[in-house]
Amino acid sequence: QVQLQESGPGLVKPSQTLSLTCAVSGESITTTYYGWSWIRQPPGKGLEWMGVIGYDGSTYYSPSFKSRTSISRDTSENQFSLQLSSVTPEDTGVYYCASERWGRGFWGQGTQVTVSS
Repeated sequence: QVQLQESGPGLVKPSQTLSLTCAVSGESITTTYYGWSWIRQPPGKGLEWMGVIGYDGSTYYSPSFKSRTSISRDTSENQFSLQLSSVTPEDTGVYYCASERWGRGFWGQGTQVTVSS
């Protein structure tokens, strides 16, 4: 079973860059056909898919976030990361990392990020 754990600062100031890391265990992030995603949920709103990095390092981003988002990976640490630039209070929410392969997925428990001065 794949296990994912998000980590990063819980408080970010407006205009700064939000950086989160997802540590993966139970599976290599380079295993064929896996996708590794970032999803968030603002307070009182639904889930928002932000982007994915594939097993081969390819990346795809939601048009809503493409201009501000970068997803990268560290295969030696078996983890992948999210960077969201120029944050505003509207970027406050719970951020999740997740895996998907052949219709089966696992999620991390989520990490709360608040954007405030």
